[in-house]
Amino acid sequence: MPASRRLATAALALAPFAFALPAAAQDGQPVRLIVGYAAGGPVDQGARLFAPALSKELGMPVMVENKTGANATIAGSEVVRSKPDGMTLWFAASPTITISPNVMKKMPFDPGKDLLPVAPVLSYYNVLVINKDLPYQKLSDLIQYAKANPHKVTYGSAGMGGSNHLSGELFADRSGTKLSHIPYKGNAPAMTDVIGGQLTMMFDIIGSARTYISGGKVRALAVTSPQRNPSLPNVPTVAESGLDGFDVGGWYGVYAPVGTPADLVDRLNKAVTAAVNQPEMKARLEEMGYELWTGAPRLLADRGTKERAMWATVTKGIEIE
Repeated sequence: MPASRRLATAALALAPFAFALPAAAQDGQPVRLIVGYAAGGPVDQGARLFAPALSKELGMPVMVENKTGANATIAGSEVVRSKPDGMTLWFAASPTITISPNVMKKMPFDPGKDLLPVAPVLSYYNVLVINKDLPYQKLSDLIQYAKANPHKVTYGSAGMGGSNHLSGELFADRSGTKLSHIPYKGNAPAMTDVIGGQLTMMFDIIGSARTYISGGKVRALAVTSPQRNPSLPNVPTVAESGLDGFDVGGWYGVYAPVGTPADLVDRLNKAVTAAVNQPEMKARLEEMGYELWTGAPRLLADRGTKERAMWATVTKGIEIE
């Protein structure tokens, strides 16, 4: 085989997906990976961990862009309006797909019709953390105080209608307490105020909260998974702590604009799956408390449909602008 042909073959082996992308890719423009939450929060952290791995599989740069606000629907709308050429993807957290359509007065797009599922990435659960200087050592201590002091316990979230907002609503309902919800534009600023004492507590994704817990900046009282999380083995579940059946989690997935060619979606799906399963990436995600969840686009579509129906019951009576 001539040397020039061997070099061309090697280049394609290193960048097996780039040839399927548009001319912009050949000009060195990066794939835009849109994130709907603030920098430093769990979704942003997940995307920035994932982007280099995806870049390696695509053989081209992948750049994370934060488009915050409106329960991440601004980010989703950006992708919906984008050219369906594989150069703009949404690294989405499940609440915008499954919860927001049930609680937003005017949802700017239909997740089931206006977006094309590419690939699932991972599943996650939350952990309830409190300011470290508060006296509560167990979840039952916090519940006892909240019952005796209605609305005195404050909790933050990434915004109205988000999974940690509704985790708080469900927790209040199951525990028979009245809490005060303070919405933020992302998990990171809410966590900052828990650390600073402006908030009593919040439900945060285990993957991003672990650093604050291990660093002694907040105290973990319970995880929202059915079983204890391997990355926080000494933290009991909410169910263990007295609220039977409490099981609240979510997931991340990658979406593209409707109209993206099927062969390109297939290539992107393979790239996302390979990226998540890179040994270092896989180990890092599991260390952070995430569970890998990969497979065909249909898995992402079906889970979105199923959980939209589930949250419709839980969120009945809740409406946000």
